[in-house]
Amino acid sequence: MTTETFEFQVEARQLLQLMIHSVYSNKDVFLRELVSNASDALDKLRLEKLRDDALDADVSDLHIEIDVDKEARTLTVRDNGIGMSYDEVGQLIGTIAKSGTATLLKELREAQDAAGAEGLIGQFGVGFYSGFMVADEMTLVTRRAGESKGTRWSSRGEATYTLEIVDDAPQGTSVMLHLKPADPENQLHDYTAAWTVRDIVKRYSDFITWPIRMVPEAGEDGSTPEPETLNSMKALWARSREEVSDDEYHELYKHISHDWREPLETIRLQAEGTFEYQALLFVPSHAPHDLFTRDFRRGVQLYVKRVFIMDDCEELLPPYLRFVKGVVDAQDLSLNVSREILQQDRHIRMMQRRLTKKVLSTVKELMTKDADRYATFWREFGTVLKEGLVTDSENRDAILAVSSFATTHGDEPATLAQYAERMKDGQDDIYFITGESRQSIENSPHMEAFRDKGIEVLLLTDPVDEVWVDAVGVYEGRTLRSVTKGEIDLGAEGGEKAAEEREKQAEEYAGLLGWMRERLEEDIKEVRLSARLTVSPACVVSDAHDLTPALEQMYRAMGQEVPRTKRILELNPGHPLVKGLNRAYREREDRTELAESAELLHTLAVLAEGGQPKDPAAFVKLVADRLERTL
Repeated sequence: MTTETFEFQVEARQLLQLMIHSVYSNKDVFLRELVSNASDALDKLRLEKLRDDALDADVSDLHIEIDVDKEARTLTVRDNGIGMSYDEVGQLIGTIAKSGTATLLKELREAQDAAGAEGLIGQFGVGFYSGFMVADEMTLVTRRAGESKGTRWSSRGEATYTLEIVDDAPQGTSVMLHLKPADPENQLHDYTAAWTVRDIVKRYSDFITWPIRMVPEAGEDGSTPEPETLNSMKALWARSREEVSDDEYHELYKHISHDWREPLETIRLQAEGTFEYQALLFVPSHAPHDLFTRDFRRGVQLYVKRVFIMDDCEELLPPYLRFVKGVVDAQDLSLNVSREILQQDRHIRMMQRRLTKKVLSTVKELMTKDADRYATFWREFGTVLKEGLVTDSENRDAILAVSSFATTHGDEPATLAQYAERMKDGQDDIYFITGESRQSIENSPHMEAFRDKGIEVLLLTDPVDEVWVDAVGVYEGRTLRSVTKGEIDLGAEGGEKAAEEREKQAEEYAGLLGWMRERLEEDIKEVRLSARLTVSPACVVSDAHDLTPALEQMYRAMGQEVPRTKRILELNPGHPLVKGLNRAYREREDRTELAESAELLHTLAVLAEGGQPKDPAAFVKLVADRLERTL
């Protein structure tokens, strides 16, 4: 077939140049990336063969091979794994990060340090292109297992790449790098030197479970020695803690997660008895860019007796721990276990319960022993962990124990236990407010009485906060109560005299309240005097058991139709505007302008809590007319 030449898209070219010239701080890692890709290809072939015994593929000696040619200055990494078809090469190699290229470019440019940028490279799966840091040209030859023809891809890392079908390609993938001249000043080593290759493989890829062999140079008599195996192939999770260094654990994490940063925490677990398994889990130090997207691939790697079974076993950890990476190696599962079987297997459920509890207890230990690392964990993963408060009633108390929230007490987040310790005498409830940002909810009219009385309020700004507070409901006998719902009684002050004053106000404003309720009945269910306002003239609140506007909006965004809930308008009887309204109501028979004022007051209350006017154009016209009359 004729060789076809294709152009990289503009964004892909920009990404390629950015990665080659300014992202990677350590050029040695190109070999780690290529070896990691080769290892994945071998895992996939063995899995395909387990599932389809009729697959025409040789699995008798699966391995990775590194071949260097000093005279030609080439380095080749080849495997006899699953390989790729012509279409797959175009999709996976030719387009760079596929539809995520623009996002990757943006995040790369915003990355604050080289480690952060390298982490993004791994997450987007374009580590293959790191070869261009050390090579002027890369040539890939591949044939998918079971197919008769192969594909050759070639590029100089500039504007174009070529594709052609070849007849004589062996099973698997071979990547040849035409190396640049060595340049020690720029950390560009001589990668044709055997000792350099040995060192890199030992440092980064010793744990790879497939043999990584290096083809030795021919002897002076022309004989070719046996290939040298460079890695130990020992599964880290099967070795005792004393035998494994932190660096080795970190390299395994990077191989599994494609994250170039070191993990925040490493978790080991070994279960013995009737059902044996070993687990090596990692908590990342940064949330992946796509953690909350529908396409996010969650789950840990599942092995059975050291045989790789699947890359993303979702059944081993609940969705709210989807950020955890790692390996679980079970001794008593079938090698051809399917996802359907996993969903029904009681041993898998037992493993999930224990792994979940182990992760949560590790977070608890971080909280009590290392405040800085816990703060990092909560900043990166607190939002997703709180999903478990809604979905996992069995572990709700454990999740709540490691959760912390912003409060009005200060800048540092607090646990519910710390909040409870600071509660004022006579305070029975734990108060909270939800909203889009801390600044907006701290300035909310609903907070005025709490601020005046010095009562601490939880400031909840994540969308999931709207849901979990209802799911939890009570913490150690104390009700979680929204400051924006129901009637608020923060304790009467002034004794009998104050009670008489409130009763007098109720009588004085009774007519205005009833009239306003009739005028605004399309939007509100009640108008009443407020005990929570000290500065603002009015606010809108939800009834104690009604959905909040944010929750209504969330359900609708998920495609669930919910009826529109009318809310309650509360007036501050001590505010001059409200006093003026009441006086005008009692003195005027023509209440046309008064009706406009009532409508304005209601809309201003909606705006004050971050809502939107029902009819923005009508509201703007009404305000403009009122301003014109004042001139």
